[in-house]
Amino acid sequence: MALRKLKPVTPSTRYYSISSFEEITATKPEKSLLAPIKKSGGRNNHGRVTSRHRGGGHKRKYRIIDFKRSRSDEAEVISVEYDPNRTARIALVKYPDGEKAYIIAPDGIKPGESIQSSPDAEIKSGNTMPLINIPVGTFIHNVELKPGKGAQIARSAGASAQLIAKDDKYCQVKLPSGEVRKVPSNCKATIGIVGNVDHENISIGKAGRSRWLGIRPHVRGVAMNPIDHPMGGGEGKTSGGGHPVSPWGLPAKGYKTRKKKNPSNKYIVKKRK
Repeated sequence: MALRKLKPVTPSTRYYSISSFEEITATKPEKSLLAPIKKSGGRNNHGRVTSRHRGGGHKRKYRIIDFKRSRSDEAEVISVEYDPNRTARIALVKYPDGEKAYIIAPDGIKPGESIQSSPDAEIKSGNTMPLINIPVGTFIHNVELKPGKGAQIARSAGASAQLIAKDDKYCQVKLPSGEVRKVPSNCKATIGIVGNVDHENISIGKAGRSRWLGIRPHVRGVAMNPIDHPMGGGEGKTSGGGHPVSPWGLPAKGYKTRKKKNPSNKYIVKKRK
């Protein structure tokens, strides 16, 4: 999971770094677990842009990931694969009856290992079980927030949460943001941290590489005209003059946008800030 720096044969490759892909063991995905993806370009069903700076990008197929881990029998890890739709790697597992599934690959998992999703499973990386069965202090990922819904928390490369307290009804989990949150004790989580830890150190190196990822250019507000942005205009270069805001005038730094009476407030033990 190391990074590889390219020889500076062009201006962009001077700052370019890519993953070494040394943990990848299969180059072709399992066809039965692929689904098509339709690109939206950030537009909703009326054709209006609701999410800016999206569009283009390389063609992809979605890999169907098993976030629920509902089968309790042991499965063998067949391969570790690249997934273009997420920062983490994925592992192909095979159950005794021949059924195959993709899971988020934990750090250090290798083909030939066995994993299990069961309340009485061994405490080892890749095994899934209810939070109440996991020892306090364990690092976990793929954490459910509602029993049976499937994992929602700590799914990206290098991410992990930590179980810091538990009782019969709720467990306290420290999330990657630093927030401490109550999660129902019968929610499942997977032991270990997500693989591809070095992902955060990758240098994109050139603008075109962002376009491959489907990210369109982001223009600064201060570089625009007053008609286009509240921070635009001015003689010569200015840094805005007022407080930084979004194109629609909403304060951009330090302004709390969370609802004061959010129903989930009762589950937050300690805020992330």
